[in-house]
Amino acid sequence: MPQEPLTFNAHQAPPRRFLLLQGLQGPFFQSLGSALRKAGHCVWKVNFNGGDWLFWRLGGNIEYRGNEKRWRFHCRQIIKRHHITDVVLFGDCRPLHRIAVKLCKQMGVRVHVFEEGYIRPDWVTLENHGVNANSSLPRDPAWYLQEAAKLPPRRAHHRVPSSFLRRALEGVAYNTADLVTRPLYPGWKDYRPWHPLQEGVGWLRRLSRRKKVQQQSEKVFDHLSAGMPYMLFPLQLDADAQIRLHSGFTGMTPAIEQVIRSFASYAPTHMHLVIKEHPLDNGLRNWENIIQDVARQHHVEGRVHFMGIGDIERLVTGAEGVVTVNSTVGTLALHRGIPVHAMGRAVYAIKDITHQGALDGFWRNPPKPDPQTWAAFKRVLIQRALISGGFFSDEGLQKLCRSAIARMTAPEQMDEPELLLPQPTDATD
Repeated sequence: MPQEPLTFNAHQAPPRRFLLLQGLQGPFFQSLGSALRKAGHCVWKVNFNGGDWLFWRLGGNIEYRGNEKRWRFHCRQIIKRHHITDVVLFGDCRPLHRIAVKLCKQMGVRVHVFEEGYIRPDWVTLENHGVNANSSLPRDPAWYLQEAAKLPPRRAHHRVPSSFLRRALEGVAYNTADLVTRPLYPGWKDYRPWHPLQEGVGWLRRLSRRKKVQQQSEKVFDHLSAGMPYMLFPLQLDADAQIRLHSGFTGMTPAIEQVIRSFASYAPTHMHLVIKEHPLDNGLRNWENIIQDVARQHHVEGRVHFMGIGDIERLVTGAEGVVTVNSTVGTLALHRGIPVHAMGRAVYAIKDITHQGALDGFWRNPPKPDPQTWAAFKRVLIQRALISGGFFSDEGLQKLCRSAIARMTAPEQMDEPELLLPQPTDATD
């Protein structure tokens, strides 16, 4: 699709040149690319597999069929050839994205990183160069108090609809296109540890057990409603980079073992532990069996309860405290004044907000977050790292694209002192 030449008013900032890498499974990057072009910017998109190709119908696509080893060279060539000023990606820990982020830093190209929101629902994370443990946000509570005092009152925030079914169907479509077109992308290697067919089998297995799991979860809720004191441990996805790269764990199993071992040794004898499965878990691991085995080893099987299905907000609200690796359930708990212990490198794991000692001391003396510090942190987080909108409804996508473009093309983005933008050469597109 021809994108040049472009003209612009002398009083306006020149159009930017965006390169989109991988997005969330679904149409978000296509919607964002369309909106950027309507705003007068140039946009290209790299497709690494058939799923990427399926959800990009705008032209300006670059089909990358090489492997990870060759990606750095080709990424540099793409940036130079098209005079790219901005690279956009979803998740900064995918192997190809990690290479691109490091290269862009060396070349002076801005990187806009999307991720699902630190605070949910209706918020999406958008930061420059890195998110989560790679975020540039400080860990000093005093800084947040100072910065929050400078900010104007926040505008009213309105919720947007979201469909789990839509998310599931978009994921199925993406993975199906990936499988069908594998011969066309010989160098593609999925960053997830499981083949899409394996994940499909896992989802079928999980769906077949849904009725049984629902009944079991309702029994646990009955105990909670009767006033059973409990701590909550929400599981995260086993292959999540948050676990494998932003914590000391290689997966959820060692995290489960550490939590139950500490709970058995240090929690009050009247306290219970509720472990909640992630709603998007693919079902390839039987977490219930793993949890029961570990609980038996430590003689607390009667006090440790697994929930495969359940309202996470209700679970958080009734908990004495929340133990997590670095899940966004932590921010949900903090918002309700519930004590939180984060075992991984979470963006919210800050003094006066979360428990700072060893996990062993959390069970008997869980400190509540300081309301003033949490309010300041949340205010600054929204201002600097979050935008409003959602991925899984038309209304949410429209709002998200408006918010994203406003953030990515703001005048202050042009003034980052560490960025030296590449100058156009005589190369043709």
